[in-house]
Amino acid sequence: MATNNNTVETNLGFIIEQVAKEKGIDKSVLIKTIENAIHKAAQNIFGENREFEVRFNEEKGQFDLFLYMMVVEEVDLPEREIALEEVRKRGLEAELGEELGFQVFWHPSDALSAKQQDAEYGDLLGLKQARSTFGRIAAQTAKQVLLSGIREAERELIYNEFKDKEGKLVKGIVRRFEKGNNIVVDLGKTEGILPAKEQTPRETYRPNDRIVALVKHLDREGKGPPVILSRQDPKLVERLFEAEVPEIDEGIVRIWSVAREPGARSKIAVSSHHADVDPLGACVGVKGSRVQAVVQELRGEKVDIVPYDPDPAKFVINAVQPAEVTKVIVNSEDQRMELVVPDEKLSLAIGRKGQNVRLASQLTGWKLDIISETRFRQLEEESIRGLQQIEGVSNELARELYRAGFRSPEEIADADPNDLASTGVVDEAGAQNLHDLAAAYLEKIRRQRLEAAQKKTEALSDKEKLALIPGIGDRTVELLIEAGFHTPEGIAREDEVRLAQRVGFSNHKASQLKIAAQHLLDTDWKTIQAVRLPKRPSGSR
Repeated sequence: MATNNNTVETNLGFIIEQVAKEKGIDKSVLIKTIENAIHKAAQNIFGENREFEVRFNEEKGQFDLFLYMMVVEEVDLPEREIALEEVRKRGLEAELGEELGFQVFWHPSDALSAKQQDAEYGDLLGLKQARSTFGRIAAQTAKQVLLSGIREAERELIYNEFKDKEGKLVKGIVRRFEKGNNIVVDLGKTEGILPAKEQTPRETYRPNDRIVALVKHLDREGKGPPVILSRQDPKLVERLFEAEVPEIDEGIVRIWSVAREPGARSKIAVSSHHADVDPLGACVGVKGSRVQAVVQELRGEKVDIVPYDPDPAKFVINAVQPAEVTKVIVNSEDQRMELVVPDEKLSLAIGRKGQNVRLASQLTGWKLDIISETRFRQLEEESIRGLQQIEGVSNELARELYRAGFRSPEEIADADPNDLASTGVVDEAGAQNLHDLAAAYLEKIRRQRLEAAQKKTEALSDKEKLALIPGIGDRTVELLIEAGFHTPEGIAREDEVRLAQRVGFSNHKASQLKIAAQHLLDTDWKTIQAVRLPKRPSGSR
């Protein structure tokens, strides 16, 4: 048995050398890792307060362990200190304040030296009882750390090789399927993992199938393959076009954005830096060869190529093609557009289960509402009637305000009077007066709702609760509910930026809404809650 251990330890240096060459790992990295592990094992076995050093012995191909003790007058820490008197009595060469080093013989090949050391310094060092245990653990530790070090070093090599490929395409071969329907892909020097959540719906694979995927990210800490792949990411479509269209690689054609519903349909927005190069034609290719190559790699997923336009309205119109748009109403503050389409084109513009408008919204970064011309005319008349509810606003003025982009008393109340005046519909004095009258109308309606809420016996609906917040109208209430807000408390608690993002408001409007919600909670809400508290039965205390 001793011979086997001796052989293992004697050959450890040779093993490290071979592993370093075969795996392409720096030998010093493996040595340092094992040194650290043996050092930790020594502290666990001999005592955490002891001071050890581990050195790799190149000549013997093994790791030597050394114990250091400080020479002092009086010993306070027996594991770390040795008395000067004891040093002199044993004939050791050291002065006060110096460190004495002792090699801890733990290799089977050093059994004779260990025995001699125990005879001379056993009572001083206190290593004898744990020496054999440490020898066994150190050997096991060296082996485990070597294997672990190899894995870690390999992961590091893979990371260094693939870190520049993140977000790019790689080709591989499907090797096997793991728990959770994850696919392991052979990438040559290493394996990648295509998680189930990154696979495209309805795509199926078999072992040895060829696969092209995007390097989503690299996992340096996990236990599985470090290269995480994706077939769902919109960048996959972008990279496939880059591979098929030389003009993109040359910088002549630019991809501005990609929207995708994996396995079903994608939209890609492109433009050209050269007037004589048609970006759509470049991406489609002769007889559709280039786009068909992309579609084939996406296993039949439809791809729409859309011309990019710096004008947001024109870009949105391009994005909803093949639908025809007759009118666009832009709300820049809320990053929202309302698109009016012919009645017979409404379903085409929206797409199957809303797919076309969702993709157009993703592609352009604008929230989109699509309505038919008939519905638009109905809403127009409703808005004009709503604007006429403001004191002093005639039908003619309401229509002028509507044409200037104002749809409700709330929008008038929210607007800066200077912005109202800049439309030319009213002068500066009239703009301030109109703004104040709109705010007064909203407060009047809110007061009516407060009175109704106090008289109501059943619980208030979400819409009724939110409508009590000062300064907001029905449209804002609808948007808040759609975004998941159901109570004034929820709005008051929400972070301003997050509120703006969730509902699609500007930060300023979100801030004003939070202030208004808190004002309601501090004032009228308490009155409503007090009125609605259950009354005590007569005679009760």
